[in-house]
Amino acid sequence: MFHSLPGDPEKVITPDITINHASLSYANQLIFSDINLTISSGQWVALLGPSGIGKSSLLRLIAGLSSPQEQTRAQITASNDIPVHRQIAYMAQSDLLLPWMTVLDNATLGMKLRNNTLNKQDHIQCAISLLTQVGLERSLHLYPHQLSGGMRQRVALVRTLMEDKPIVLMDEPFSALDAITRYKLQSLSAELLKDKTVLFITHDPTEALRLAHTIYIMQGQPATLKFISSLSSSTPRVLSDPELTSLQTLLFDELSQAAGAAA
Repeated sequence: MFHSLPGDPEKVITPDITINHASLSYANQLIFSDINLTISSGQWVALLGPSGIGKSSLLRLIAGLSSPQEQTRAQITASNDIPVHRQIAYMAQSDLLLPWMTVLDNATLGMKLRNNTLNKQDHIQCAISLLTQVGLERSLHLYPHQLSGGMRQRVALVRTLMEDKPIVLMDEPFSALDAITRYKLQSLSAELLKDKTVLFITHDPTEALRLAHTIYIMQGQPATLKFISSLSSSTPRVLSDPELTSLQTLLFDELSQAAGAAA
């Protein structure tokens, strides 16, 4: 079973987050413009859209990680009045594992960077528990070059979960996994992040329908957000959920139109 993370004196109440008038340009090209989005506390929002439309750039902007070559503008606030960037756990599209560190060391990287020796053994046991749940209990002392792409992505997911932040941003967190592993880790993530405010990017409509409370598509040039649906049933949803069946066709149609417009 999952060991609860040790008490963090800076742990805060999970907030709503609001993004107003977000715009980003790169190389004199406007990528997206005047994007407005509110994510309610404890809710998951899925963001879909064609490749290259600007989804990852939007996620980095929210996380405060835009590159110096990008010209950005946005008003990003949290309902608890704490700066958003201080409350975020961010899982990038690439795993970003440090090649000289083992699986266990990569999973507990945040603790090491903060030089947090308080409850060190509890943090390590928590990481081992999570790594076991994602099927890496025999790989704790392996290095990234010894892992498959899917195994590396699982380590990156555990590292994100270990941050235990109230806001979680994930860029295609399950994309490198086989179908069965993806399904299991979707369910695990939904359980462990059920009280977090989550924005995640996916190219998989079924994944969005299983996990999200609200779904948007990013489309157009410059890109904007189109609201698709809010789902009322609890997550993670089973694939036989009637609500998923009725929305799947709509979502595929909307994605096809967005891809056609971007071509």
